[in-house]
Amino acid sequence: MTVHATSEAELIRSNSEFYEPLWRDSKLVPPERFNTWPLVQELAAHGSRRLEVAPGLRPRLPLDGTQFLDLSHAALSQLQKHGARTTHGLIGAMPFAEASFDFTCAFDIVEHVLDDDAAFAEIARVTASGGYLLLSVPLHESAWTAFDDFVGHCRRYEPDDIVAKLAAHGFTVERSAVYGMQPSSPRLLAWGQHYLTTQRDRAMWWYNRVFMPLSLRFAGKLDLKPGLIDTTGVDEILLVCKKIAA
Repeated sequence: MTVHATSEAELIRSNSEFYEPLWRDSKLVPPERFNTWPLVQELAAHGSRRLEVAPGLRPRLPLDGTQFLDLSHAALSQLQKHGARTTHGLIGAMPFAEASFDFTCAFDIVEHVLDDDAAFAEIARVTASGGYLLLSVPLHESAWTAFDDFVGHCRRYEPDDIVAKLAAHGFTVERSAVYGMQPSSPRLLAWGQHYLTTQRDRAMWWYNRVFMPLSLRFAGKLDLKPGLIDTTGVDEILLVCKKIAA
């Protein structure tokens, strides 16, 4: 696995420079609109203590009763306006007691962290034994594109590596599914990158009013399978994990 970053400070700075303006100019999308909502409702029934790490303005867990942790002040401000309970912080040093949560959610975040072992250790520390982790990660280093650089990724995971890393921190993969909202068209991605860089207001108008609503509307139902799915040609995966070790 190749890490595409030189320091934690550099990575935090580059991610902040991209996501802080993004969330400042975006609208919050409620979790009920994502295709993960039926699965979230199922898993949330196993316990009332919930944590979502780095949701931005795309939270997947219920706004009411969930603890949200994010580095972005713009995202936290909007979440608070919608009644969410929020804390400012980093995934690698979370200000929560051990075994505080029965259900932890981390979408599109560990690939942004230089020391992902520290991130997984923190997730494991705050998740109670028998609790669930809902995780999404991009797959296959060979699938790396300029988009990964643009949005601040520092790695993609090989399937066996992510399963082994989860196991090392006390999690077993119960189910998985193909996931991801990134457009498959390289031309569309290049267009988005160009306009976010050169004509941000125009790009954000299209993002908020056209591309995000369309991606939500046409997102297919999650096809969850036991264990790890066949990941051939899969760009991103959703993993339902259970904490089996203290």
